[in-house]
Amino acid sequence: MNAQKKVAFYTLGCKLNFSETSTIARSFENVGYERVDFEEVADIYVINTCSVTDNADKRFKTIVKAALKKNEKAFLIAVGCYAQLKPEELAAVDGVDLVLGATEKFKVTDYINDLSKNDLDGEVHSCDIEEADFYVGSYSFGDRTRAFLKVQDGCDYKCTYCTIPLARGISRSDALENVLKNAAEISKKDIKEIVLTGVNIGDYGKGEFGNKKHEHTFLELVQALDKVEGIERLRISSIEPNLLKNETIEFVSKSNSFVPHFHVPLQSGSNTILKKMKRRYMRELYVDRVSKIKEVMPNACIGVDVIVGFPGETDEIFLETYNFLAELNISYLHVFTYSERPNTEAVEMEGIVPKNVRHKRSKMLRGLSVKKRRAFYESQLGNELTVLFESENKEGYIHGFTENYVKVKTPWNPELVNTLHKVKLTEIYEDGTVKFDWMDNIEETKEISIADSL
Repeated sequence: MNAQKKVAFYTLGCKLNFSETSTIARSFENVGYERVDFEEVADIYVINTCSVTDNADKRFKTIVKAALKKNEKAFLIAVGCYAQLKPEELAAVDGVDLVLGATEKFKVTDYINDLSKNDLDGEVHSCDIEEADFYVGSYSFGDRTRAFLKVQDGCDYKCTYCTIPLARGISRSDALENVLKNAAEISKKDIKEIVLTGVNIGDYGKGEFGNKKHEHTFLELVQALDKVEGIERLRISSIEPNLLKNETIEFVSKSNSFVPHFHVPLQSGSNTILKKMKRRYMRELYVDRVSKIKEVMPNACIGVDVIVGFPGETDEIFLETYNFLAELNISYLHVFTYSERPNTEAVEMEGIVPKNVRHKRSKMLRGLSVKKRRAFYESQLGNELTVLFESENKEGYIHGFTENYVKVKTPWNPELVNTLHKVKLTEIYEDGTVKFDWMDNIEETKEISIADSL
């Protein structure tokens, strides 16, 4: 009976959520369910939620309605951070049948014997985050070219704007042997790139696995993964500046597989705001990290997270952040507009920034990001780099990324999907992607026209 049932997934939020969705999906497949796209009719819809911003909360109801339009009798399950923080709130949403917390989400198939719709509020299975099971190692296949590998979960930091520790608990790390086993499994699937992910991956090595104390650091994790056969590229996702040590930067610069791309959260260019946020560094340390990366990897790409509109951010303080970022040798920004989150210190702070001012500042920084990315791409013109091509046909083009995260495109050719090629970057298209010349031999038999390949 189960062999004929279909399950679909929708993921909100971060790369970590995507890795966990894939693990949950495999648990359904292991008991006979067929995974289908969320746009298709399914018997079960699983929504993996996020609660980092107000917008992610609001999107949940929209996604529920979209699922029920496909199949009004479908069984709807909510998991993820929002489900851990506010299970009753999600359970009260029309159409939601089951809400599972941080531990229970990985046991979802234990809860689906009765797939009848609930007339009342959804059923909740959730534990206090302090009692949550240690950890479930996860990895995802977002497409045929790249996988997200979860190495760590939870966070011991007490940033005043953040609810993630409430949703995911204290910092815990997967055992090194488990990480390496998962990486080896990924390599056997002909996936060319692994992205390391977690809540605070630089904290790797903290916590226990079962009753066993960890004996490895983040640097040792990186060193061990660099030896895994079959993986062409390894990419470090977001890592805190105070945890990105010089030894790690130097190892990446000389490694076999790790690429010269770092995403390092800043959040504010003002020490005043960083203190109010309870970040564990000042902006001077951030400058040191950027300088060290560029010293040993001049062509490295550096992405930055920044929050605008935090309480107490005056016009002068915002301009301090803007000017700091404008002068910094970075490549792009991820801009977040501050939103009040319940049960955080920041929600009680004075100096609330009006929402229209927050959005104006966000727009200014997004404009700066466009300039930064353009300048970085221009600095790479003439360089010979390696491109990993992705699997989607976008308006007759195939896109790919160089090792240092420059986005390129060329006319669609399915033979290029999930392949690596040496190219020379030549010019920037109007849409911001980069044109290139081939530096290795592309066989004539692979030159398939757009018309032939549609």
